[in-house]
Formats: sequence, structure tokens, C-alpha cells
Amino acid sequence: MRYRARHSTRYDYGEDVPVSHHLLHLAPRSHSLQRCRRLQLTVAPVPAVRTDHCDYFGNPVSYVVVQEPHRLLEVTSEIEIEVRPPPRFRPEMTQSWDRLRHLARSLAGPNEASAIGQFVFDSTLVRGSRDLLEYAAPSFPRGRPIGLALLDLNTRINKDFAFDPTATTVSTPLDQVLAKRRGVCQDFAHLTIGCLRSLGLPARYVSGYLRTLPPPGRPRLVGADASHAWVAAWVGGDGDGWVDLCPTNGRLVDADFITLAWGRDYDDVSPVRGVILGGGARQRLAVSVDVEVIDD
Repeated sequence: MRYRARHSTRYDYGEDVPVSHHLLHLAPRSHSLQRCRRLQLTVAPVPAVRTDHCDYFGNPVSYVVVQEPHRLLEVTSEIEIEVRPPPRFRPEMTQSWDRLRHLARSLAGPNEASAIGQFVFDSTLVRGSRDLLEYAAPSFPRGRPIGLALLDLNTRINKDFAFDPTATTVSTPLDQVLAKRRGVCQDFAHLTIGCLRSLGLPARYVSGYLRTLPPPGRPRLVGADASHAWVAAWVGGDGDGWVDLCPTNGRLVDADFITLAWGRDYDDVSPVRGVILGGGARQRLAVSVDVEVIDD
């Protein structure tokens, strides 16, 4: 699959801001199943400082500083990318989840620890709990292959929780999501990760885009797409021993998904975050995402 994606973020601060600093996770991450063909990142006003580097997790990131008075800030990324489907996943052939839990605890060496072991621990927005452990438990009877357990948990969350963009905010804690049984893709990804970490299993948060198709006979709506989030769970093996699941849609991740970045939770990979000096009490944010197929 070849895609063209455009992600536009517009801040209206209400009043002039003399200086602002921003961290941008808008460049797609290269890995074995996807390759970026073109990337154009524009910021208006033009920043006085811009540096591009990789963060701790290996994600491409841009740091920009705008040092002139501005009421509006516009950040736009345009990419062209190739995505290949993952190899066939055989869940019944994976190791038992309880064996993997012991392996994750015994990982040694800086490479393994950074790639796998660190995703077992609590993070800023995802903390394990007894309630999460109890919710996950029916999917993880002793000795069950991790692949089968993951698919079961993924399906249960998809069935038990309703997609409702008005039910939560970025800061809504997981215990409220679990109680309300409502939320958005970020909440469902955090919920899945919290369940797995409560069991002692590594799981990471993945941000990106999902190809969406209009209803039959309807045109594709410009700006109707959105950022998406899903989960990568460790199923054993080396650094490539991860499987990606989308609890929002109850499916495995395939060539319909474009990866931007991954980390411990949303706080590590939010598309645009920053610090401003000044601004008014009424600030407005508008985000638009378009994902278009170039070649199928």
C-alpha cells in the first residue's frame, strides 16, 4: 500500500504569544514493514530554531522554537509512505503467557532492556491495578498461548467498551475508563496496555493513522480522518517479536495502519506538545487528518 497523509494542527491562542517551544512527533517511524518516501513538515510562523533527531525510543522528532509574537500557530506534515502487511500471525504457535512473563522479568543487557523490559513498568498515564488485572484474567488462564490470550482480550475490549469521544479527555484516568466502559482509541490502547502490564507482560503504545473507507456510494470526506492509537504486545523472540493489535476495532494491525511513533503511553508520543509564554484565556485547537491511498 502507498499512502499520502496530511496532518494539520492549528492553535489560536486568543492573544499574542511572544515565544513558544514545541516537540513534534509527526514524521513516520521507519521499520521493517513501512518506508517513508517523502516528508514535508512546515511550521508557521517560521521557527527561529528547529532541530530534528530521534528520541529515546528511536522515533523521529522535531523541536521548534518560535521567537516572534504570534496569535496563530500552524503545523502541517505531509508524507508519502509505503506499508507492507505483516507476516501471518499464528497465535496458537506462541509461547504461554506465564512463561513470557518470567522471561520479561529476567531480561538482561541494555539492548533487551530498552526494547522490551522497560515496557513492563508503570508509566505516566498507564498504571497497573488490581481492577485491570481482574478484567484481564479471563483471557489469560494458566498455560494459554500468549497469542490466543491477546486476541481474546482485544475482542473483549472491543465488545465491552463503546466508542464515545465525549466520554473522556486526555487526562481521564484508567479506572474511570474501566468504570464508564466508554472512551476513544487512546483510552482503549491505554486500557489494553494496563491490563498486560498488570499481568507482568510488556506492551507499548503506538500512534499513527488508520485508513478509513467511506460508506458504499459515498465520497471520501476531506478532513474526516483522525490520528489513531493501538497496542504492540511482546510475544517472545528478539526485537521483532511484537504483534500489533487495535482494540478500538477488535482486529490485528495490517497494511491499513501507518505508524508514526511508539512509547510507553500517549505522553511519550503526542503529535504536538509544547510550552507557550502568554496567550489568552480562550484558546482554540483545530486538527485535520487526511489519509489517501496512492496505490493499492
